[in-house]
Amino acid sequence: MSASDNPGVADIRAILDKQRAASLATGPLSAEQRIELIDRAIGLLVDHEQEIIDAVCADFGHRSKDFSRVTEVLSPIAALKQTKAQLAGWMKPEPRYTDRGEAWVQYQPLGVVGIVSPWNFPVNLAFGGLAGALSAGNRVMLKPSEFTPKTSELMARMIRSVYAEDEVAVITGGPDVGQAFCSQPFDHLLFTGATSVGRHVMRAAAENLVPVTLELGGKSPTIVSRSADLKSAVTKIITGKMHNAGQICIAPDYVFVPEESVEDFIVVTRAALAGYFPSLKDNPDFTSVINARHFERLQGYLNEAREAGVELIELNPAGEDFADQPHHKIAPTLLRNPGDELKVMQDEIFGPLLPIKPYKDIAEVVAYINAHPRPLALYWFGDDAAEESFVLERTTSGGVCLNDVIRHVGVESLPFGGVGPSGMGAYHGFDGFRTFSHARSVLRAGDGPDLMRPPYVEQVRQIVGSLIKR
Repeated sequence: MSASDNPGVADIRAILDKQRAASLATGPLSAEQRIELIDRAIGLLVDHEQEIIDAVCADFGHRSKDFSRVTEVLSPIAALKQTKAQLAGWMKPEPRYTDRGEAWVQYQPLGVVGIVSPWNFPVNLAFGGLAGALSAGNRVMLKPSEFTPKTSELMARMIRSVYAEDEVAVITGGPDVGQAFCSQPFDHLLFTGATSVGRHVMRAAAENLVPVTLELGGKSPTIVSRSADLKSAVTKIITGKMHNAGQICIAPDYVFVPEESVEDFIVVTRAALAGYFPSLKDNPDFTSVINARHFERLQGYLNEAREAGVELIELNPAGEDFADQPHHKIAPTLLRNPGDELKVMQDEIFGPLLPIKPYKDIAEVVAYINAHPRPLALYWFGDDAAEESFVLERTTSGGVCLNDVIRHVGVESLPFGGVGPSGMGAYHGFDGFRTFSHARSVLRAGDGPDLMRPPYVEQVRQIVGSLIKR
């Protein structure tokens, strides 16, 4: 089904019904059958590597092709291969302790899983969700973003070439199609995107009591400890922030720097960025903002901060003029201590802007973080074990990366997800398998006495009495 088909609720429901009927008719898939489905996904990524890179680049206007090769092709292949290698073990019944016979958990396919994937990593996040859903033995319906139409149409063609519609289906289209998609009675719905949209998705899913996994985002803080190697920390922070021009849900959103080190932080940041990007405007490694709407949103943050008297430090090594460009590139910009009333400190930035918050002591940093919505990621740089422990114990976030940024998302054995406004539920690896499975409890009863069955004779009363004790 393509965007031009303009599918409505009835069209989408017909596919869901077809998938559910196929799931019931076939029964649970064996490990070998699930592996074969995953192998097809791996084959698509390998066979369409260049098409994927070109489509994503075209949708962004300009995106680093080498970056796309790693994130949109290599990364999902690695996740799929690891899933394939381990899923037979995941499927085994999980014994549980009981003194009443034999007990275990049996992981069953849910049925039909809906996946709504975003534009910032359009192939990676679609196939990442697919890995978990297929490993659990489900049928899958995928709704990719309308902001990356070329990539979405390519994925639709790719999927149709190797999967029957009752196995995996792609539904393309705009917001109306997305709303119709999220209103379906899936057995589970995975949504990756903005918190504001996540509220609508959860509301739509609630009408059919569909369980959801929401991977949202928020303002992920970064802390540079006084014990940190400043040059190493800055290098990792700025390179992570520049990945995809900051358009990553777990990008460092703002950074705490000891007040006496702010000037050094700025100097080192300027040098580090120039080392990676000696020029920006025509640099093939520097990615464009996705579209005019998001470009104007980011410019609005800068304009508001400038009018409020905030010092803006533009990192533009070649001094290039971005006024006349075919894309939507923005020079990376540091903002020195912007106030919390500004939008740049309220909204998830999703762009190459990095506010700097000077601090006196780590307690005030933790208090600030805890006074704001819980983030999807938190980053700490340092070599002070006590401070590291304090930050880990006294803050809550979806995930943490110590002495680096972003890299924890690539560890497939770790659950990936948010907490509170940054999301709910988790997936990746075994956690994805469990998210998209029903953990069915099973008891094979033994021959022991049933203390709840009448008649309650004196012997039963004595047994109960003997068990009620400290």
